[in-house]
Amino acid sequence: MLDVRVIQGWFEELGEHDCFVTAGNSFGLMTAGIDAAVARFFGESLMQRVQHRILDQFFGEQPVGTAFIVPTDHSAVPFIAHAPTMRVPGSIVGTDKVYAATWAALLAIHAHNVTNERKIEVVAMPAMGTGFGGVPFDEAARQMAAAYRHYREPPHRLDWDFVAERHKAICYDGSRQVAR
Repeated sequence: MLDVRVIQGWFEELGEHDCFVTAGNSFGLMTAGIDAAVARFFGESLMQRVQHRILDQFFGEQPVGTAFIVPTDHSAVPFIAHAPTMRVPGSIVGTDKVYAATWAALLAIHAHNVTNERKIEVVAMPAMGTGFGGVPFDEAARQMAAAYRHYREPPHRLDWDFVAERHKAICYDGSRQVAR
Protein backbone atom coordinates (compact mmCIF):
# COMPACT_ATOMS: atom_id res chain seq x y z
CA MET A 1 0.00 0.00 0.00
CA LEU A 2 1.28 3.43 -0.89
CA ASP A 3 1.64 5.98 1.87
CA VAL A 4 -0.18 9.29 1.75
CA ARG A 5 0.84 12.24 3.87
CA VAL A 6 -0.86 15.62 4.10
CA ILE A 7 1.59 18.46 4.49
CA GLN A 8 0.62 22.06 5.08
CA GLY A 9 3.47 24.13 3.72
CA TRP A 10 5.05 25.89 0.78
CA PHE A 11 5.97 24.18 -2.47
CA GLU A 12 9.60 25.22 -2.08
CA GLU A 13 9.76 23.54 1.35
CA LEU A 14 8.43 20.11 0.39
CA GLY A 15 10.60 17.10 1.05
CA GLU A 16 12.08 15.02 -1.72
CA HIS A 17 9.72 13.89 -4.46
CA ASP A 18 10.05 12.73 -8.05
CA CYS A 19 7.07 14.55 -9.49
CA PHE A 20 5.02 17.60 -8.61
CA VAL A 21 1.49 17.82 -9.99
CA THR A 22 0.41 21.27 -11.12
CA ALA A 23 -3.18 22.41 -10.75
CA GLY A 24 -3.32 25.10 -13.36
CA ASN A 25 -5.20 26.07 -16.48
CA SER A 26 -5.66 24.52 -19.92
CA PHE A 27 -3.24 26.92 -21.60
CA GLY A 28 -0.16 26.34 -19.44
CA LEU A 29 0.00 29.95 -18.31
CA MET A 30 1.89 29.43 -15.08
CA THR A 31 1.82 33.00 -13.79
CA ALA A 32 -0.33 32.80 -10.66
CA GLY A 33 -0.99 30.61 -7.66
CA ILE A 34 0.94 27.39 -7.18
CA ASP A 35 1.92 27.36 -10.86
CA ALA A 36 3.79 30.65 -10.42
CA ALA A 37 5.79 29.11 -7.57
CA VAL A 38 6.55 26.08 -9.74
CA ALA A 39 7.65 28.29 -12.66
CA ARG A 40 9.86 30.41 -10.37
CA PHE A 41 11.46 27.30 -8.88
CA PHE A 42 12.18 25.50 -12.17
CA GLY A 43 12.56 28.55 -14.42
CA GLU A 44 10.55 29.97 -17.27
CA SER A 45 11.81 27.25 -19.63
CA LEU A 46 9.55 24.76 -17.82
CA MET A 47 6.46 26.85 -18.61
CA GLN A 48 7.63 27.05 -22.22
CA ARG A 49 7.98 23.23 -22.40
CA VAL A 50 4.49 22.82 -20.92
CA GLN A 51 3.04 25.28 -23.42
CA HIS A 52 4.83 23.65 -26.36
CA ARG A 53 3.40 20.30 -25.32
CA ILE A 54 -0.09 21.85 -25.11
CA LEU A 55 0.38 23.39 -28.55
CA ASP A 56 1.67 20.15 -30.08
CA GLN A 57 -0.54 17.58 -28.37
CA PHE A 58 -3.76 19.51 -27.71
CA PHE A 59 -3.70 22.20 -30.45
CA GLY A 60 -3.33 24.96 -27.86
CA GLU A 61 -5.86 23.97 -25.20
CA GLN A 62 -5.38 21.00 -22.87
CA PRO A 63 -8.72 19.64 -21.69
CA VAL A 64 -9.44 19.37 -17.99
CA GLY A 65 -9.26 15.67 -17.21
CA THR A 66 -6.00 15.14 -19.09
CA ALA A 67 -2.43 15.23 -17.83
CA PHE A 68 1.09 14.76 -19.11
CA ILE A 69 4.56 14.42 -17.63
CA VAL A 70 7.32 16.93 -18.39
CA PRO A 71 10.96 16.59 -17.32
CA THR A 72 12.15 19.52 -15.21
CA ASP A 73 15.91 19.16 -15.70
CA HIS A 74 16.16 19.48 -11.90
CA SER A 75 17.84 16.65 -9.99
CA ALA A 76 15.73 16.96 -6.81
CA VAL A 77 12.35 17.00 -8.62
CA PRO A 78 12.89 15.49 -12.07
CA PHE A 79 9.27 15.67 -13.31
CA ILE A 80 6.06 17.64 -13.16
CA ALA A 81 2.64 16.44 -14.19
CA HIS A 82 0.57 19.17 -15.82
CA ALA A 83 -3.06 18.44 -14.90
CA PRO A 84 -5.32 21.48 -15.30
CA THR A 85 -8.29 21.82 -12.97
CA MET A 86 -9.85 24.61 -15.07
CA ARG A 87 -9.79 26.06 -18.58
CA VAL A 88 -9.15 29.59 -17.27
CA PRO A 89 -8.86 30.87 -13.71
CA GLY A 90 -12.29 30.92 -12.08
CA SER A 91 -14.61 29.06 -9.80
CA ILE A 92 -14.92 25.30 -10.16
CA VAL A 93 -16.98 24.94 -6.99
CA GLY A 94 -19.66 22.25 -7.28
CA THR A 95 -17.88 20.41 -10.10
CA ASP A 96 -15.87 17.19 -10.28
CA LYS A 97 -12.86 18.94 -11.87
CA VAL A 98 -10.59 18.31 -8.88
CA TYR A 99 -11.36 14.60 -9.21
CA ALA A 100 -10.84 14.70 -12.99
CA ALA A 101 -7.47 16.45 -12.73
CA THR A 102 -6.25 14.19 -9.93
CA TRP A 103 -7.39 11.08 -11.80
CA ALA A 104 -5.65 12.29 -14.98
CA ALA A 105 -2.42 12.96 -13.07
CA LEU A 106 -2.45 9.49 -11.52
CA LEU A 107 -3.02 7.89 -14.93
CA ALA A 108 -0.24 9.96 -16.54
CA ILE A 109 2.18 8.95 -13.78
CA HIS A 110 1.17 5.30 -14.18
CA ALA A 111 1.69 5.49 -17.96
CA HIS A 112 5.09 7.15 -17.43
CA ASN A 113 6.15 4.36 -15.09
CA VAL A 114 5.11 1.68 -17.57
CA THR A 115 7.11 3.17 -20.44
CA ASN A 116 10.12 4.89 -18.82
CA GLU A 117 13.20 3.57 -17.12
CA ARG A 118 13.28 6.42 -14.58
CA LYS A 119 10.23 5.76 -12.44
CA ILE A 120 8.16 8.25 -10.48
CA GLU A 121 7.87 6.90 -6.94
CA VAL A 122 7.07 9.93 -4.76
CA VAL A 123 4.46 12.42 -5.95
CA ALA A 124 3.53 15.76 -4.39
CA MET A 125 0.17 17.35 -5.16
CA PRO A 126 -1.22 20.69 -4.09
CA ALA A 127 -4.74 21.03 -2.75
CA MET A 128 -6.18 20.94 -6.26
CA GLY A 129 -8.68 23.67 -7.17
CA THR A 130 -8.49 25.51 -3.85
CA GLY A 131 -6.83 28.69 -5.13
CA PHE A 132 -8.57 30.48 -8.01
CA GLY A 133 -10.95 27.52 -8.26
CA GLY A 134 -12.39 28.35 -4.83
CA VAL A 135 -13.00 24.72 -3.87
CA PRO A 136 -13.04 24.32 -0.05
CA PHE A 137 -10.07 22.34 1.24
CA ASP A 138 -12.21 19.52 2.64
CA GLU A 139 -14.01 19.10 -0.68
CA ALA A 140 -10.75 19.12 -2.66
CA ALA A 141 -9.35 16.51 -0.27
CA ARG A 142 -12.47 14.36 -0.65
CA GLN A 143 -12.32 14.42 -4.46
CA MET A 144 -8.56 13.81 -4.51
CA ALA A 145 -8.97 10.90 -2.08
CA ALA A 146 -11.74 9.42 -4.26
CA ALA A 147 -9.46 9.56 -7.32
CA TYR A 148 -6.62 7.96 -5.38
CA ARG A 149 -8.92 5.26 -3.98
CA HIS A 150 -10.24 4.52 -7.49
CA TYR A 151 -6.66 4.30 -8.75
CA ARG A 152 -5.60 1.93 -5.95
CA GLU A 153 -8.74 -0.20 -6.27
CA PRO A 154 -9.44 -0.60 -10.00
CA PRO A 155 -12.70 -2.26 -11.03
CA HIS A 156 -13.02 -5.84 -12.13
CA ARG A 157 -16.26 -5.21 -13.97
CA LEU A 158 -17.79 -2.40 -16.00
CA ASP A 159 -21.55 -2.20 -15.68
CA TRP A 160 -24.10 0.42 -14.66
CA ASP A 161 -23.93 -0.55 -10.98
CA PHE A 162 -20.19 0.18 -11.02
CA VAL A 163 -20.75 3.44 -12.90
CA ALA A 164 -23.41 4.58 -10.43
CA GLU A 165 -21.23 3.67 -7.45
CA ARG A 166 -18.21 5.54 -8.80
CA HIS A 167 -20.28 8.55 -9.87
CA LYS A 168 -21.88 8.85 -6.44
CA ALA A 169 -18.40 9.04 -4.90
CA ILE A 170 -17.99 12.47 -6.52
CA CYS A 171 -21.51 13.49 -7.63
CA TYR A 172 -23.22 16.76 -6.76
CA ASP A 173 -26.77 18.06 -6.93
CA GLY A 174 -26.17 21.81 -7.06
CA SER A 175 -23.91 22.60 -4.13
CA ARG A 176 -24.96 19.51 -2.12
CA GLN A 177 -23.01 16.27 -2.20
CA VAL A 178 -25.38 13.46 -3.11
CA ALA A 179 -23.45 10.51 -1.69
CA ARG A 180 -20.08 9.64 -0.26
